[in-house]
Amino acid sequence: MTTPFRSIVAWVAWPGILAACIVATQASFALGQPIAGFYVTYLAFAVGLLLLERWMPHEQAWTQSDGQLGADLTHTLVSNGAIQGLLMFSGMIGLSAAGTALGEPNFGLWPRHWPLALQIVLGLIVSEFAMYWAHRIAHEWTPLWHFHAVHHSVEKLWIVNSGRFHFVDAVKSVLPGIALLLALGAPMDVLTWLSALGAFIGTLTHCNVAMRFGVLSAVFNTPELHRWHHSMDLREGNKNYGENIMLWDWVFGTWFNANRRPPATIGIPEAMPVRFRDQIVWPFRRAFREAHGMSATVVETAPDLRGPRLCERSEAI
Repeated sequence: MTTPFRSIVAWVAWPGILAACIVATQASFALGQPIAGFYVTYLAFAVGLLLLERWMPHEQAWTQSDGQLGADLTHTLVSNGAIQGLLMFSGMIGLSAAGTALGEPNFGLWPRHWPLALQIVLGLIVSEFAMYWAHRIAHEWTPLWHFHAVHHSVEKLWIVNSGRFHFVDAVKSVLPGIALLLALGAPMDVLTWLSALGAFIGTLTHCNVAMRFGVLSAVFNTPELHRWHHSMDLREGNKNYGENIMLWDWVFGTWFNANRRPPATIGIPEAMPVRFRDQIVWPFRRAFREAHGMSATVVETAPDLRGPRLCERSEAI
């Protein structure tokens, strides 16, 4: 039952949480501890979202276990956490510093004289262009889809599976934006801010919290937009490719937000193994089978639909 208080929380939760994370991140930068501060902020952020998911879930059915907690956490810690953490924090900082040294103070085309806030906005626009196409190609080109399908095989959305990415998919998603920013000479502060913002917004997109967004969904990748992106109907699912902002979805005609509730049944037609190690191997086996004309286990679905299934035996791929 929706109460006036819950209605208020639903409207202020997304912008309020993101704003609080930004303030905390800025404080950690001011204290000279951006990475340590980020992890402390992210821990509090994650705990708060988990509590909200229990108190006011968007889909009650998604509060039930899907048997994938271990796999989701392992993907986050190993595939997404290790690779994206390394590249987007340690690696990006080191590469940015090395690149800057090549031509201080005018290395690249980056407008370093702009205020930092404007540079961050520019960095979002530039990096999102690369990430938009990396994401879209992963949906439209079968060899990359096999890796991205590990993420889309989830049968519910909640913050724990926001980091469920095959390591190949994680690298594919991260590197284009980094490379473009480094080529333009973006400074370390911009890169670290973008990595922090991406972590907060990316986790928020998967949260199972009843929120309201209004015009925010025209600008940012909100949970309501990402729920459409996980739809089984490809007319809805092959939309909303933006990772943080929706600018390039507007430009290329893939922004989608119907005036109805997004579907609660999500997933893919392929039978995805249950265990983490088998999920890591699955895209390679699938590609091998297709290359040699071998059939794979696929769930029967209507045309243009992806259906959610997890196979019980890892060999059924």
